[in-house]
Amino acid sequence: MKYNILIVDDHWVVREGLKLILETSDNYLIVGEAEEGEEAIRIMLDKQPDVILLDLNMPGGLSGLDTLKRMNEQHIRIPVIILTTYNEDDLMIEGLSLGAKGYLLKDTSREQLFRTLDSAIRGETLLQPEITSRVFAFHTKSAQEPQTQPQLLIDKESTLISERELLVLQAVARGLRSRDIAFDMGIAERTVKAYLTNIYNKLGVNSRSEAVAVAVEKGILHL
Repeated sequence: MKYNILIVDDHWVVREGLKLILETSDNYLIVGEAEEGEEAIRIMLDKQPDVILLDLNMPGGLSGLDTLKRMNEQHIRIPVIILTTYNEDDLMIEGLSLGAKGYLLKDTSREQLFRTLDSAIRGETLLQPEITSRVFAFHTKSAQEPQTQPQLLIDKESTLISERELLVLQAVARGLRSRDIAFDMGIAERTVKAYLTNIYNKLGVNSRSEAVAVAVEKGILHL
């Protein structure tokens, strides 16, 4: 079975590079490409791709973040993997909060691209270790900078996360899959999924990527 992929990036060379990689696999079929979000939305509605590779920074039209917002408004439930570079940490955090399933650096390896796509298709989130590190570093830097408004105290939320749930959350932040977390903790995979459901409910999120972003923002996860 082939899975349909939509590539959204305003740089032709990036789209061509991704197409060359994806065409080496029998598992994926590129059903469309777009230079900005408005065009991407039209293709999504027409082609119904299984996964979208979406650039964050597209100054020529509807940006990646605005595309995610539009998808939420129109209830388009297609997994999105953000394409990012090393200078977009703030955009990356916001993209996670808008429901992106994961992130890939634009110079990612072929193997990492396929692993991330496969995880998104399964409904899972796979965060590269370097991406997770950047999330942590961004929030650490933000916490150290002077605040123009009083910071919200979030100790109450932190105490709601149990010790076992925190272990699961830390493993998710390292990019581990449910079965790997289960193996490391010596528990059943369904137990891991139950912990994740509890975490989602307590943090008010719907995905692993959102859970990591919110947990870092609230000070539940630290470097």
